[in-house]
This record gives sequence, C-alpha cells and structure tokens, in this order.
Amino acid sequence: MKKIIRITTVSSSLKGLLKGQLSFMSSYYNMIGIASDEDQHLSAYQKREGVRTMEVSMTRKITPIKDLIGVYNLYKIFKKEKPFIVHTHTPKAGTLGMFAAKLAGVKHRLHTIAGLPLVEVTGAKRILLNVVEKFTYGCSTMILPNSFGMREIIIKERFCSEAKLKVLGNGSSNGVDIEHFNPENINKHDVDKLRIKYEINQDDIILLFVGRIVKDKGIKELVDAFDSVNKLNKKIKLILVGPKEDHLDPLDKQTNHLINTRENIIAVGATDDVRPYYSLCDIFVFPSYREGFPNVVLEAGSMGKACIVSNINGCNEIIIPEYNGLIVPKKNSEKLKEAIQTLILDISLIKTMSKNARKNVIEKYQRKVVWNEILKLYNSLD
Repeated sequence: MKKIIRITTVSSSLKGLLKGQLSFMSSYYNMIGIASDEDQHLSAYQKREGVRTMEVSMTRKITPIKDLIGVYNLYKIFKKEKPFIVHTHTPKAGTLGMFAAKLAGVKHRLHTIAGLPLVEVTGAKRILLNVVEKFTYGCSTMILPNSFGMREIIIKERFCSEAKLKVLGNGSSNGVDIEHFNPENINKHDVDKLRIKYEINQDDIILLFVGRIVKDKGIKELVDAFDSVNKLNKKIKLILVGPKEDHLDPLDKQTNHLINTRENIIAVGATDDVRPYYSLCDIFVFPSYREGFPNVVLEAGSMGKACIVSNINGCNEIIIPEYNGLIVPKKNSEKLKEAIQTLILDISLIKTMSKNARKNVIEKYQRKVVWNEILKLYNSLD
C-alpha cells in the first residue's frame, strides 16, 4: 500500500477535525497521523482509528527555534517513511509540514485550508501572516480550501495561482456524521433534564449558539440582538454552549455584563455532548465573522434545525435563504434582530426550514460523501 501522512498541529485537532477519516482511508492506503501531543489525544486516536501515530512537537504561536526543530523532525520522518502524500491541516502544521515535505522531496504535498484567521487582522501582524501563508502555499503542490468562498479569498489575496486550488465536493473537511447527529437518536430524557435544569417551559422559544464564546464568533451582536427581542417577548431564551477564551479574543465588558445579568441568557460552558442542546432549541444562530466551513452549522442542520448565520464563506454555502435558514450581514446586530423576529413570529416557517435542513445535509455533507471525494483525489494522483 502507498503511504499517506496526515498532520495537524495538536492531537485534539487530529481527533476532532479528522474523526473517522484516517480509519476509512486505511482500507486503501497505509495511513499515519502526526501531531504535537501536549493535549494527550494521540494514543486514544491511534486506538480508535486503528492507524499508526507519531508525535512531533509543534506550537500554535510563532516560535522560530521550536519551529525549525519541528521542520527537522518532520523531515527525518518523511525521509524514513517515504510517503506518497503528505496532507496537512491547521496553520502551523501546514507551514512546517509543507516545508519539510518539500525539503524531503515528497511528490504530493496537500494542505487543507479550513479558515483564515488573518482576514480579521490588520497592520504588521497581517503582513507577517500573509508572508507565512504564501510561503506555505508555495511549498505545497495543491491547496484544498474547504469552501468555495475560501477559494475566492485566497485568489483575491493572491496567495497562490488558481491552478493550485481545488474545492472537494460541496466543501467541508470531514462532513458530518448524520447518524450521530440524528434527532431520532437522541435520548428524550436528556433533553427533559436540560429543561428542568434551566427552567425552560414547553412554550419557550429557544435560540442556541454553539462555539467558542469570543468576539470573532459574533457574540456581541448576538447578545445585543437577543436582548432587544427579549424585551418584547419574554418567552425567548438564548443558550450559549462553548468555552470562553478571554486570553485569545475577549468579549467587551457590556456583552459580558448582559450574559451575566440577563435571566434569559443561559451560558453553560463547554460540554462533551451538544446534541441534547440542539434537540432543545428551535433556532440555531451563528453570527461568526469568519469561518472555513463551520461544523456546528452542519451539525445543527443534521439535527433538523433552522439556522440564522452571517454572510460569510461556509455559512452562506450551507444555508439557502428561506429554504433552511436566513443569512444576515456580519457584525450587524440590527439585521440579526430582524431575522430572529421573522422566525419567532412564523413557527410554520421554522418547521419548514427544519425539515429542509436535514435533507440538505444528507444530500451534500454527510461524512461518507466528503470522504469519498478525498479518496477520489488521492486515487487521481500518480
């Protein structure tokens, strides 16, 4: 079997972003997973996926000495293993992995782009990130944006030639497990426990956000819009599921104040299983400023939920206006408020969108569809 090495910066990304994928590919190729293992997921991932893993220390920050050591360690592995393909995910793994693979003479060097943090950055840092991005793309033989909107951003920024870019299928890096995120497979008792815990009545209308509770996810706009709507309708509640990352992208004081003081805003923190929350909600809201191809919107769709999303790449490819959700301008709390009001005043529209949401995900984004597109690409290389 030909050998393929897949790399993410940290093992939690390997575990989460590529769940099930390496195991699937191992029927066709000799698969190896590489990541830094400070978060200690490599062993469990190896056992779960049934593939070989290796640890190479990499950092998410700019650390020149450590980065050079990482390149050298990857280079040694590539020279020894002689992979047919090196395929990287996440920014730092992409830069180090593509550079090392080029130095080692690996013929096929693929890098998946699942988001560009630099689009919200300005000044000297933006210039530096642009240089690093172009360097990474220059070391690769193919760049795989996981959305068509991401492809257009890359072209606009002139990070590489159009000929080097390819979006697989309908987008997404790993698709969604439509059986795991299936409303029919959720324990109703778990949902009822949440209703009791958070004092949610059957006639309450529940809005849900899942993701990091940070500025870039549009939390300020969401909280402001919800607060305005809630003053008119006390039956509406907002649930925020996800960790705060104040050290990376803190919310402003006013937004934190509203989250902490409004009784109809429920911040639950991180959770191991988001499915009961999807089941509980009526509308999923995701007003992010930037994404690659947002898994949470796929998950919500697979759970049969109408969505309100910002008009950014990925989100505006999954959501079809008036069919399975609504799209609003990013960073616009007034338009977000209008969209929320539109749906809560038309329950029949919510039901129609919910029905279409799961159908859309099954047709375009279920996991096996995405995996087969990647396999098709691997098989096309010689």
